[in-house]
Amino acid sequence: MSKMQELMARGTALLGSEYAILGGAMSWISERHLVSALSNAGAFGVIACGAMPPELLDKEIAATKAMTAKPFGVNLITMHPQLDELIDICGKHQVSHVVLAGGLPPTGSIDRIKGHGAKVLCFAPALALAKKLMRSGVDGIIIEGMEAGGHIGPVSTSVLAQEILPAIADDVPVFVAGGIATGEMIAAYLEMGAAGVQLGTAFVCATECIAHPAFKKMFLRGNARDAIASVQIDPRLPVIPVRALKNAGTDAFNTKQREVAQKLDEGTIDMGEAQLEIEHFWAGALRRAVIDGDVENGSVMAGQSVGMVKAEEPVADIVARLVREAEAALLR
Repeated sequence: MSKMQELMARGTALLGSEYAILGGAMSWISERHLVSALSNAGAFGVIACGAMPPELLDKEIAATKAMTAKPFGVNLITMHPQLDELIDICGKHQVSHVVLAGGLPPTGSIDRIKGHGAKVLCFAPALALAKKLMRSGVDGIIIEGMEAGGHIGPVSTSVLAQEILPAIADDVPVFVAGGIATGEMIAAYLEMGAAGVQLGTAFVCATECIAHPAFKKMFLRGNARDAIASVQIDPRLPVIPVRALKNAGTDAFNTKQREVAQKLDEGTIDMGEAQLEIEHFWAGALRRAVIDGDVENGSVMAGQSVGMVKAEEPVADIVARLVREAEAALLR
């Protein structure tokens, strides 16, 4: 057993994969092709359910199972209005792992997932939340820093790792995410006590990824400084910032926030509806960029590690390189 396998042992035992490398769940991108390719390459693919209705998730899971016999997970957003039905769809297909993202899981959701026999992983943006989730019975914790693409928290990966790993890594497998693009970085977090890592941006330019060629070209051209976080225009609107490559779509989001804030003022919508409207905006903007290739007006969500994405290559090659680099770093 290599040093890397030794340090990843708890992560691989939880995931059932060869390497404890989770694919970040990216809406429209983390679908059957990329997810199955990740799992087939020894990593662990995760379907991004995002705003999908239950019947769409049903088809996506079935299609993914047809493309891989290896375990994979499904990422569900806690504020989805049909969360219970989505959990039951995962149960119907005996999905082995469910990842809950976007806020504290509603009462009963963790038990409902475990009732179907699946393992539960949750994102914890702070130590107190990680401990609360552990008491709720989660099987694994993901800590994701603000360097990540898409929806982000306010704290950097390195700070979260220093704060959270020493406190809980002995009690629960912790996966570190946000800004990871090399095996050296994976090795560093494993040595700090992580059971594994999660990467999203690094896999967007995979050959198997269905993202539009124009979307991938933006990634290949972009550098760390181009991946900027959205700004919050109205303090009442609890908008989770989103990191994406700067374009006209960035400005469109600011306009959207003003519209939603005005509806709040007029009392035509409540806070929950306001948040959902913002979520739907992102889902649509991301689809325009990823699927239609409108990288000027759509949302090109990307993490700061985008500058290290140099070429379009097969998932298996990306995973093999990360593993090679991590093992070499640990030997040093």
